[in-house]
Formats: sequence, C-alpha cells, structure tokens
Amino acid sequence: MFAKIRHFYELRKHFGTKKLKKQKLTDFILKCNCYDVTLHHNNLYDIDMNYIKTEIDGVYVIEPRVFEDARGYFFEAWKKEEFEQNVGHVDFVQDNESKSSYGVLRGLHYQKGEFSQAKLVRVIKGKVIDVAVDLRKSSPTFGKHVMVELSDENKRQFFIPRGFAHGFLVLSEEAIFTYKVDNVYAPQSEASIRWNDEDLAIEWPIDAKDVLTSEKDLKGKSFAEADFFE
Repeated sequence: MFAKIRHFYELRKHFGTKKLKKQKLTDFILKCNCYDVTLHHNNLYDIDMNYIKTEIDGVYVIEPRVFEDARGYFFEAWKKEEFEQNVGHVDFVQDNESKSSYGVLRGLHYQKGEFSQAKLVRVIKGKVIDVAVDLRKSSPTFGKHVMVELSDENKRQFFIPRGFAHGFLVLSEEAIFTYKVDNVYAPQSEASIRWNDEDLAIEWPIDAKDVLTSEKDLKGKSFAEADFFE
C-alpha cells in the first residue's frame, strides 16, 4: 500500500495539485484503498459535497461524497468553508441527538423571534421523513413545505434556515437523529404547530393511527394560529 501512496505523491509532483484531475485522483485512492492516508494529508484532495437547492429559498439537501472499501466507509459530514461557499455563514453553537422508534413524529417545532434556530439535520441510523415549513410571511413560499427522506443509507443532510417549523417521522424500527443548531434552546420561546394541520396538508407516509407523538405536540397550535416571522 505504501508503494502506491508513494506513486500518488509522484503523480501529484508531476502534474501539480490543480492539474491532477479529481476523477483520476479518486480512482487512484479507491484502487489502492488508502483514502484514510491521502485524504487527510494537507488537504491534497477536496471532497466536494453536492448542495441541492430545493423549491423553497434557503433550504438545501446536501449529499456527501462517500468513500467505501472492505473496511467500511469515510465521508466528511460538515466542512465550514465549503458550507459557507454554498449556503452562507451560519454560526452553529450546539449539536443535538435523539433516538426514536417507528411511528414517532417529533414536530412541528420552532423557536420564536430572536431565538429562532437554523438547523443542519441528518440520520446516522435508520430512516425518517423530514419536513420544513416556511413561516416567513414575506416569502413567496409562505405556508409551503419541503419533504425529504434522510437515512443511514443515503447519508443526506437537510439544511433548514431560521424562520421555519421543523419535524420528522420515523419510518424504520429505530432512528438516531442528529442536528446542528445556531441558537441555544429557549423554552420560553418554543412553539409547535400540529403535525396534521389541515391548512398545511402534509402527506405523512404512514397511517395517522400509527403516529406516536408527545402530549405537548398534540396541543400544538393550528397553522392559522401560529406565530410567524416577517
């Protein structure tokens, strides 16, 4: 393996970092099964993620580049510089994690006013349907929502800016859900909209009788009664 790594450095020296095409370098890394050595050495190779704009402005689906071999896989889950180039500056201050079973629905949650939170969410085990609802009154998509499937298989991430309500439904036997936020939890400003609100008309993919949610969420407001953002 180290002979192959030396060959990699010879290629880099001969062609130069910028001239060595990414696909050629990727093929080489995978062929010699040495991504753990090469990818972390002085940023020899930029692992660009795929940032997909959704129909709602500011909401993104992010697909990482995953490198797999007989040992397992490696990918970069978040990269500040790359994120800011594609999405913009977000000062994440905390990471959260939850574990839920099939049919659990958490949402639709948000924090009001200055305590609003942007979130970068993903699933590290299992599968969920994740939903972001636009609560910005000035937005052309006010009251609309984006729905995306997140799982440990597709390794997608979902970025939700401030001004949205957020929720997810577990479709697997168990799901471990993790997310970054750019504002701390403020219980005095938390709010919830009912997951089955008729005005929002979100088409959750399981029967309503199988949904398991909290007493607090059952007492959430209707969309018409909700506190909105400008």
